[in-house]
Amino acid sequence: MPDTADTHSFVKPFVYETLSTRAMHFTICEIQSRMQVLQPHALDLAYTRTMMAFLLFVPRPEALAMIGLGGGSLAKFCHRQLPDTRIEVVEINPHVIALREQFQVPPDDGRFQVRRGDGAHFVRDAQDRLDVLLVDGFDHEGQPPALCSQAFYDDCRNALRPDGVLVVNLHTAHAEFQRHASRLHRAFDGDVLLVGDQECSNTIAFAGQRVLRGLGQPGVMRRPQSLARDAWEELRPAFAHVAATLQRQREGL
Repeated sequence: MPDTADTHSFVKPFVYETLSTRAMHFTICEIQSRMQVLQPHALDLAYTRTMMAFLLFVPRPEALAMIGLGGGSLAKFCHRQLPDTRIEVVEINPHVIALREQFQVPPDDGRFQVRRGDGAHFVRDAQDRLDVLLVDGFDHEGQPPALCSQAFYDDCRNALRPDGVLVVNLHTAHAEFQRHASRLHRAFDGDVLLVGDQECSNTIAFAGQRVLRGLGQPGVMRRPQSLARDAWEELRPAFAHVAATLQRQREGL
C-alpha cells in the first residue's frame, strides 16, 4: 500500500471539458478517459468497449478486479451492468481517485470498492480468486514497467481462477509492445488473443484458457444475459470484432 505521505510524488491529472464531454488528461495530447456528459455511463472510447468483450468468455463473473481507475468508465459500466459481480478497483494515484465524483464513479458499497494501492502488489497477493482481471494502468509516462513485467503477468495468471480471464490494454505504438505481448504468451502458455481497437491506438490482450478454447462458435453473437439491451447494442460491434479476430486466429490467418 503506498504511503499516504507520498501524495506529492504523483502527477495530478486535469479535466478538460467541452459542451458534451468531460475528459481526464495527464497531457493535452493524450486522453486517459472521456465521458459523455449526457450519457455518463456509456463507454465513449473504443478500447473500453473492446475490453468488455471478456463477457464472451466469462458471461457471469462473480469476482472482478481492475488495475487503474482513470475516469472510471469501465468501473461505472461494470457496476451498472453486472449487478451480481463483486468489483474491486485498485488505483495508485490519489489525485485520480480524488476526481471520482466529477466522473460520477459510484460510491463504495458492499459489492463495489475503489481503493488506493499498488496494482502489482495487489495481483501478487490475490491468489486464485478472480474470474476477471482488467489491467488499464497508465500514468503520465505511459505503461508503468511494474505493470508489464514478466513477474506481473505471471502474478496475474496466479490471481485468476483456473478458467478466469485477464484483459490488458496495451499501447500499440509502445517501443516494448512485442516484448509485452511475448511475456503474456509466456505467462499464459500461448492462450492469448490480441485485438486492435477501432481507433488503432490500442491493442487489447485477452489471456486465459477460455479465450482460445471456451468460445464454441465465435461467429454466433448472443447477448449475455447480464447485459441490458441498450448496453448490448453499444457493445455488439466491438464483441463482433473480437469474435472475428478469434476466428481468424483459429484458422491461422
